[in-house]
Amino acid sequence: MSVYTFLEIDVNAQVPVGEKTESLILAFCEKLAKAPPNRLGSVCLRVLNLLFHALPENLGVRYHVYYTMVQVSGQINQVQAVYQSVEKMRTTLNTAQPPPSTEQMQQLLRLLHQTLLANKLSEEASKVMIELLGTYTTENASQAREDAHRCIIASLADPSTYIMDHLLTLKPVKFLEGELIHDLLTIFVSEKLPGYIHFYTNHKEFISSIGLDHDANVRKMRLLTFIQMAETQSEMTFEHIMQELQLPSEEVEGFVIEALKTKLISARMDQSQRKVYVSSRVHRTFGRNQWQALHDTLTQWRTNLNLVKDSMQAIVNAPMAGAK
Repeated sequence: MSVYTFLEIDVNAQVPVGEKTESLILAFCEKLAKAPPNRLGSVCLRVLNLLFHALPENLGVRYHVYYTMVQVSGQINQVQAVYQSVEKMRTTLNTAQPPPSTEQMQQLLRLLHQTLLANKLSEEASKVMIELLGTYTTENASQAREDAHRCIIASLADPSTYIMDHLLTLKPVKFLEGELIHDLLTIFVSEKLPGYIHFYTNHKEFISSIGLDHDANVRKMRLLTFIQMAETQSEMTFEHIMQELQLPSEEVEGFVIEALKTKLISARMDQSQRKVYVSSRVHRTFGRNQWQALHDTLTQWRTNLNLVKDSMQAIVNAPMAGAK
């Protein structure tokens, strides 16, 4: 059966599937996955999409068709035509009876992560990897060692990823405690720039071996250090920033401007006074202390709103001047 024969499938029609037909579909998918990434790749993706929607939703073979769709779409840089979110993907595939096994979903998520990275969709790739690591339990976390390594490295290397404390809660990542990669992640989660510089001084070859760029690491750690400083200081002098971030005087203003572009911190600069005034910032870590602070803030808001309500009610109930 040729590719062009499949193009004649009515998207609203359903293909009758038996054991022999399933074998043919698997063989057909294998052929299409090897198609050259040129104009024919787009044709193959369209064929697979038509086939996927023509198959009854309760058939497990749809998983294999979808898997091939991800492969082909990645080759022609059209993965967004196939994948929108983990939630939508699960909803689509879990209609099969039985639904894809944990091992099958792990294989698919691993492929998606690689494909999204290759298509320069690092934020979505990070979400997929976290979903993948979440499929492991305490009992089999050791089996996810490579995935955990890949997740940490991808997060550290991604120029748009700064908040990473959630990674430390993943069981496969916890399994890496005591190793250099876990130590490095911990530095990016909670330590300041000097902590990273000390680590790099002692482990330069390790940083190079995992493909991380030292200068990029320093830039990210400077921003994370700046955010941590802002948690306790709403007003900072240029001199203090220079000292903490190990920046030359002429680079402070440029650094602050770049930091504001990340939307992780809101502040204004006073060049004449050589000061930065912080109005808000994200938390590098969000644990028990942050939840308590949020609780206290919301409680205070509720109290203030009740006071306003009582005051307004008192005004409404007060007798009008001159009334009999």
